Amino acid sequence: MNKEELVQEISKKANVTQKEASEVLSSLVETIQKTVAKGKKVTLVGFGTFEPRKRAARTGRNPQTGKELKIPAKTVPAFSAGKKFKTVVNGK
Repeated sequence: MNKEELVQEISKKANVTQKEASEVLSSLVETIQKTVAKGKKVTLVGFGTFEPRKRAARTGRNPQTGKELKIPAKTVPAFSAGKKFKTVVNGK
């Protein structure tokens, strides 16, 4: 399912226009991104948690030359599914 299809589903279920559904979805995604970028968690009970995770610096290897290279530390976004979400996916 892509964003357009998701907007159509939200529009049907919430009985709002597709434009309104698109604005709400875009606002949700933008808010989650900004919050995680600030280093904070976003928890949607039953769905899951979006959070930043730190990756340590490490040494990697160029697969073509075999030469070692340094990979810098960085922060990456992560998602952990909630219990209800996992249950729905497992079909229980």
